Amino acid sequence: MSMAAKGIGTLKFLLTCWKLNLASAMEYRLSFFMLAGMMFINNFMWLFFWSLFFGRFQVVNGWDLSDVMMLWAVGAGGFGWANMLFGNFNRIAPIVSGGQLDVYLSQPKPVLLHVLASRMSLTAVGDFMFGLVIYGWVGDHSLRGALLFTAGLIISGVLIMAVTIIGGCLSFYVGNSEGIANQVFNSFLALSTYPSDIFRGFAKALLFSIIPAGFISYLPIGLMRDFDAIFVLEAVAVTLGFLGIGIFFFHRGLRKYSSGNAIALRG
Repeated sequence: MSMAAKGIGTLKFLLTCWKLNLASAMEYRLSFFMLAGMMFINNFMWLFFWSLFFGRFQVVNGWDLSDVMMLWAVGAGGFGWANMLFGNFNRIAPIVSGGQLDVYLSQPKPVLLHVLASRMSLTAVGDFMFGLVIYGWVGDHSLRGALLFTAGLIISGVLIMAVTIIGGCLSFYVGNSEGIANQVFNSFLALSTYPSDIFRGFAKALLFSIIPAGFISYLPIGLMRDFDAIFVLEAVAVTLGFLGIGIFFFHRGLRKYSSGNAIALRG
């Protein structure tokens, strides 16, 4: 089979997964809209607190309120689309430690892709819509601005997934690491919602290396407000690098995986 045919087959598989996930979510419409709405409101509450802060300090290290709003738009929006389309990326640790990979290994599909795409987060819809609303409120609505915002969403979502996948893959090597994976996930998200320029020295170096949350939190400045080609290239390279590491650790970990004898069927 040619590469093109494999690519088309994989795309059809993903579209089928997303269609089934959406159909499943729509069976409980009230719950779907309530969860999404609650997350939307939760994000707005954080911006409300930031607005109080900037009410007293108009500019902090070159950042103003609109920059922080765009930071939340990119962060929440990126997290939203990633969790809508690949909602299992933060559940790899319990899936591995619980022996639930058996379901995916028994089917002739790319294992990691199948794991990631087999779930949709309902609350993530609220995150994604929040990102779009904030962009519509304070973002640059030109074609260039829209393209840069879209690029920011892609970088943010993929980087969040990549780091979380790496954390989840620890379960292959150290046993049940669900607690560690959750700490990695929550810490990374928290750090990505603060302006990177408030950090100094060693802390800032960590944010642009081992814990690459800085490449998300600086997107409103280095990508959308004052386009910095070097920063953008570094952000893309780091994102692809961490994604490659996550994929490598996952497939290497499959060699160590012990079946949980999980008996289940998946369409």
